[in-house]
Parts: sequence; C-alpha cells; structure tokens
Amino acid sequence: MDDTAGRSRDDGPDDRHVPPVGVDDATVAAVGAVTAAFEVVEHARGMLYAFHRLVGRADLELQEALDDLEAAGHGELAEQVRADVVGRNVISGRWTFQVVEDFDDGYHRAFADAERRVRDELTAGRRHVYEAQLKERERTHGRRGHEALPVDVPPPDGGTRADAGRVPPSG
Repeated sequence: MDDTAGRSRDDGPDDRHVPPVGVDDATVAAVGAVTAAFEVVEHARGMLYAFHRLVGRADLELQEALDDLEAAGHGELAEQVRADVVGRNVISGRWTFQVVEDFDDGYHRAFADAERRVRDELTAGRRHVYEAQLKERERTHGRRGHEALPVDVPPPDGGTRADAGRVPPSG
C-alpha cells in the first residue's frame, strides 16, 4: 500500500522519508538518534583523513625545509633531523594511511553496519525520516523557499513535474 495516497507535492516528504505504517514517533526519533551518532563518526572520519593529509604534507614540507637548511650550510643538523623525523611512524608501527585503514575497516565499518541494520529493521532502510518529520513541523507551508520537496523529485501522487515545486506567491 502507498503510504502517500492522497498527498500532494506540498504535503510533505517523499516516500523515502515517510516512516512505514505502524512505526511510532519514539522509534523514528531513536533511529534518528542512531543516525545522528553515526554522522558524528563520519565527521571524525573526515578529520582523521584531514590529519592523514596534513601529516603527509608536513613531512614533505619538512623535507624541503631540510634541503634549504642543508643548502644554507647546516647539512649535519639537517641530516640528523631527517634521520629522526622524515618517514617516522606517527603511531607505533603505523603511518597515517595505516591508521585510516584500521579505522575504516574496524570501528567505522562496524558503526556503519549497525546504523544501517537499525534503519533496515525499524524504518525499512529509509534514511533521515526523523529529519523529514522535523522539516514538516518547522517549514512554513506554502511559502517560497519552504517547499516540501525539490523540483526534481516526482510528486507522491504520480502527477507530472510541470507544477512540481511551484508555490503561489505569498501575499
């Protein structure tokens, strides 16, 4: 059965963002909280990749700086620093790429799988259902810039896209 029967384009989220029949608000909120926690992990993952890139860049810049130090007549000191720092592990036995891979293959994958499992079991795999409900509560219905759906999403009633997303001018 179509959960969106009788709805128009401006009535709310598309089918992908409506909770399945029988799923209560507390479940939707709890699933949303699991997803929000995973989004924090995604943010941390981005920072880990930034760390990976920055340490690699610092190593290359250090090598260039040590070349300059050597050219300025300080070859022995440059060589000592080069031997101690360039190519050094950032964590025991690991360069940053190994830290990133361990994180991706371990914690990140387990968290991502768990978040997906919660969505699959409780909201038929639908993403951001809680946020879609929040949008419906907070947007100003009928006001330009507050449309329920983007123009490129077909209306839930199967209608044409000719009037999709059009909102009459507000007075």
